[in-house]
Order: sequence, then structure tokens, then C-alpha cells
Amino acid sequence: MPTDTLTVTDNRTGKTYEIKISDGTISATDLRQIRSSPEDFGLMSYDPAFLNTASCRSAITFIDGDKGILRYRGFPIEELAEHSSFLEIAYLLCEGELPTRSQLEVWERDISGHTYVHTSISKFLDGFRYNAHPMGMLLGAVSALSTFYPDAAHVLDRKQRYVQRIRLLAKMPTIAAFAFRHSRGLPYEYPRNDLGYVANFANMTFNIGGRFEPNRVLIRALEVLLILHADHEQNCSTAAMRAVGSSQVDPFSAISAAIAALYGPLHGGANEAVLHMLEEIGDIKNVPSFVEKLKKGHGKLMGFGHRVYKSYDPRARLIKRVADEVFEQTGLNPKLDIALELERIALQDEYFISRKLYPNVDFYTGLIYQAMGYPTEFFTVLFALGRTPGWLAQWEEMLLDPETKISRPRQVYIGHPTRPFVPIHRR
Repeated sequence: MPTDTLTVTDNRTGKTYEIKISDGTISATDLRQIRSSPEDFGLMSYDPAFLNTASCRSAITFIDGDKGILRYRGFPIEELAEHSSFLEIAYLLCEGELPTRSQLEVWERDISGHTYVHTSISKFLDGFRYNAHPMGMLLGAVSALSTFYPDAAHVLDRKQRYVQRIRLLAKMPTIAAFAFRHSRGLPYEYPRNDLGYVANFANMTFNIGGRFEPNRVLIRALEVLLILHADHEQNCSTAAMRAVGSSQVDPFSAISAAIAALYGPLHGGANEAVLHMLEEIGDIKNVPSFVEKLKKGHGKLMGFGHRVYKSYDPRARLIKRVADEVFEQTGLNPKLDIALELERIALQDEYFISRKLYPNVDFYTGLIYQAMGYPTEFFTVLFALGRTPGWLAQWEEMLLDPETKISRPRQVYIGHPTRPFVPIHRR
């Protein structure tokens, strides 16, 4: 009878070991029993970038990259994006279930009651240069929040965790909007809690003299984009949130680490890179020659392919539909024709098909954000705003997991052996 074990023979010693298989994995520490001698530390696995290492057990997000499946708490992303609000999704990710009407009302009321930030945060933001990157401003301001709420340090207190989650969900749009206004030299627009979560954010961003009127189609489109970014399993920023949070630091500090990870161009800055690529192509007639250059190893194809998805990113399908709705309101982005032609060629060319280079979530989001009036440097801030509930859900799950220990990866030392110290006069 087959058993859920792996039989390993160490050819160095001839010894055989039985290693338990659980949920399709083996415990890395079980390898420690495999030793070539009594003095040997024991075998370790080596996996740069965690390409094939599970760092946790999670019930939040499921991805099947080969089939193009994404689910939050078991619900298909397509259904959630069509029927839910962003705050419903935030509740689902953080609490584990979709809210009832009364639960959602309490959740929304709690969040709307915390949208204002301390006036010292406004002064803090004023200290940034006029051309400061808004992600740097968001990173600094969110980190500073931990000094305003010392009770956030009590991370093992359930009530305190709830309060801090509410604070972060409520204040992230305010800080993000303030960063936008700062870069434009505009006075801060304070929250209007009579508006919905996304409409309030848009009002704080764009209102001048009370003349801003939220466009329902654009507000809903932005809401869908936030939903599609709300969580995505153990990506770089989520792994940072969990790793830093494992020290039991307050959530403001942990989420700052996640924001810092997202700041990088290989993570949150990919949609901005798509726009730069489209600008480089310049005209639809240049797409074929650009593609040929790519196939010869010159340049990079941005917005295609994904570490996880080996078929069409399910979020990209939804975003393409959102793009059509947005452009009906704003007019066509001149780069859209270039993007459509690039996608058409890539989806038919064996070079890209064989490499499973399909459009991902970043391919159209930059075009949409630009059409809505957001500058390219603000795209990653919008990403962070959408990802906040996922980060918070992952943080709480990590804290409550009995298997959690402070994150401390091993290393393979390849430096010098012991060397005698040389006094400075002899060097």
C-alpha cells in the first residue's frame, strides 16, 4: 500500500530515510536528520526567491497559475469583482466570510469614523519636497502612524488588532490623497464620510473648489481595480508583511515594510513600465519591428508573463473589460491602439505562446489610471491602497498561526574560512 512518505537514500552514506509528506510538501527541517557524519549540521534545502518553498499555510487566497484561477476565501475573483464593493472584499479577506448587510454597515461605519489623520501627519507630509515620490511619502507617513497609536503594539490583543485594521483601511486613502495633493501644490482635501470609500478617495484627490462630481462609471472601475489587487498569495510585499510581522511589531511598521517592497519596479512599478514601453514603441506601425527586436533578445516585454500564471491572468480579462468602460467615458488613450496590436501579435506568435507570455494585470491598468487622471508615479500608491486589506488579512493569519516563529532563513556560507587578523600596519 502506498503511504504519504518520501524515501530518500543518501548515496554518501548509503543510509535511507523516510520523510513524511503533508499537503503535497515535506518539512524542510526533516532534512536535518540526513547527515554525512555526526558532526554534520544536516541537510538543508536551497531555494533562492522561494521558487518552490511554501513559507506558511494560508486560507486566504488560492491561485492555480496553469488554469488561470484566482479565488479570495474560495470565491472566484470574477464573481467578486462583478457583485461586491471593495469594503465587502476587505471584510471577506480580514474576517473570512462575506458580511451580512448589518455586518457591512458596522464595518463601513467603523472605517468612516477613522478616515481623518492627526494634523501632525499633515505637517509631516508638508516636510517632503514638492517633487517627492508619492510612494516614499506613503511609506514614511504610514510608518509614522505607529508613533501616534502606541496601543498598536499589543498585537496579541484581538480587539486592538481590529482597531488597527480599521485605522489602516480608513487612513490609507487619506494619506494617499494627501500625497497626491502635495505633489500638485494643492491644499489637502479632507474626508467626506457621506461619500462611499472609493468616491471619498476620488474627492480627496481631485476636488478643487467643491466642483468635483464623481463619475459613477469611473468610481466603479477604480473600485474593481482595487478589488483585483486586494490580495495575491505570497508575493514579495505580502512575504515582507509576514516576515516583519513575525517579530510581533505593530501593524503600521509591518505594513510599511510591505509598502517598501511594493515600491520596487519589479513588483508594484510594472504598470508604469508598460506605459514607458508603449511610449518607446510610439506608433502602432512600429509594433511588428518592436516584437522582432524582442525575439532577438533586445528590450523587454512589460505587462506579459507572470511568476505564478502560466496562462491568461484572470485579472487581465476583467481589467480589459473595465478599460472599455473607462474609455467610453474619458475617450481613447492614444496608447491603447499600440497595446491592442501588441497583445494581438503576442497571442498569435509561437515565440510568446511557447514561453507562456500572456497579458497580466499590469498590462492595461496603467492606461486606465492615466485616463482617470492619475500620473504614472501614483500608480503604485493605488496598488498599495488596493492591497492593504490583503496585507492585513495575511498579517493577522500569521499572528494566529500556532506554527509561526520569527522569520529567520538559513544561508549557505561561501565566504573565507577562519583567517588570522592582520594588524593595520602590516596590511
